[in-house]
Formats: sequence, structure tokens, C-alpha cells
Amino acid sequence: MHGATYRTLRQTDAVHIWQGTVPHSVDPAALAVLSPEERAIAARRPAPIGARYAQVHAQVRRILAGYLDADPKELRVGRRPCPRCPDPAHGRPRLEFPSTGLDFNLSHCGAHWLLAVTAERPVGVDLETARPAADLWTTSAAVMSPSELRYLGTLSDEAARTAAYYRTWTRKEAVVKASGVGVVADLRAVDVRPHEPGPVLVPHAEPRGPQLWSVRDLPLGPDRYGALAREPEARGPVLLIDTAGPATAVVRVPDGEPRLQAPVQDGAPLPRR
Repeated sequence: MHGATYRTLRQTDAVHIWQGTVPHSVDPAALAVLSPEERAIAARRPAPIGARYAQVHAQVRRILAGYLDADPKELRVGRRPCPRCPDPAHGRPRLEFPSTGLDFNLSHCGAHWLLAVTAERPVGVDLETARPAADLWTTSAAVMSPSELRYLGTLSDEAARTAAYYRTWTRKEAVVKASGVGVVADLRAVDVRPHEPGPVLVPHAEPRGPQLWSVRDLPLGPDRYGALAREPEARGPVLLIDTAGPATAVVRVPDGEPRLQAPVQDGAPLPRR
């Protein structure tokens, strides 16, 4: 599928972010590369969710195998223990075989998916597709910090509020996925400063792992929002790789120096984007 190798990924300190869409029907070739556990999960889920699960996880296996010159069927995928507890059920994903420093994180929404791949560094990615604005605000108070809520309140334009909501949500999700705790974290405490264009440095400390995360938005096209979180020390390029079409397109995500800023205090003015 591609010519990149684990060695070149490690040498360049890059993050490769693969994106694509999957059909709503099951491809027998996809089922053939899945583990028995993955096939069982796909079978339990209703159509078309089960079919999309099978197709996406087959793509993940093929992409990771390409870095390692391995057979996709032979990969053993597991999880690291959660940094808050020894339970591996909700820790960050990892390759158990073959032994490697390859790190990856998957996000999918409907038929769309993103897979971030890097070497020897934790990484988190999130993808969301815009839904009607009426669906957005019911959960805002449960997941956003006071300054984030106030910023959304300064935006009178509906399109700007929608974009700010998804920018906030995807940044938060990318951070907690990179840290390994997922949505068990209190998302209100993860202030991602949506009024800043990014990349931004987001404090989020867990018992193990980095104390800060460099977070940037991903240019995915109309009505799709995405964010990447990685260690601030990582300086390699972020490459967005589109699997659609006869030729794989690669776009470099614009660089920027991540900035650390204290969360805006209650009552302080917020800049408009």
C-alpha cells in the first residue's frame, strides 16, 4: 500500500495521518485479514456498523503491516494498561506482535476514518463529522471548561459556533486518547483554547506520560473536523495521506510553534477568530 518503513518514520520523527472512507458492505478480503476477535465484533454489530468496523480495521492492519513489511493477518493488536489503573481494556492500542516501537491511534465517524502512525512516541487523533447544530449544545456544559463555553457564547454566527464546537471537541478527544485514559477523563478540565488557531500546548497530566500535549487541527475538508495530539518535543512533519483514488495523495499539515497560554480567567475578554 505504501513505501514508508518504520525506520524512516523513526528517523524523521514524523506523524503519518491516513484518511479514507469505507463502503457499507463487507468485503471478504477485509474479513480475511482480521483476527477472530475482530470478526466476532463485526458480526455482533448491526449493519452497516459491523461492515464499516471490519473494513476500517482491515485497513489499519494493512497500513501498519506496510511499515513493518509484515503480513496483515499476522499482526496481534492489543492495548496498553490504562495510566490510572492496570485494566488494559481501555488503554492505548499497541502492536503486541511483531515487537515494534510503532505507535498508532484510530478514529472513525460513520464511513470516514483517520489513522495516526508514528514511531516511539504516543499519539492521539480524533475525527468528527458535523451534525445539525441542534444536537451540539446538549452536551456542551458537561464537556467544556467555563472559558470554552464563554468563547462559544461570543460567536453570533451559527457556522462559527459549529466550527468552534467541533474544534474544541476534537482537540479534547485527541489529548485524552493520546494520554490513554479516553473519555473517563473529566473533559471540562482539559482546556484546549478554541479561540487559538493552534498548534497549542494543552496541560493534561496523568500518573504516567507527558504533562503537556501539542495539539493541532487537521484540514479534512467541509463538515469534517479533526485534531492530532503528540508530545511537544516531536518536531517532525505531520503528513496527511488520503487513500482515495488511484494514487495516494500526501499533504503536509502546516507547521507552527505550539504556544502555551494560561486558561482565560472568568470575566476576561476572549478574542474572536
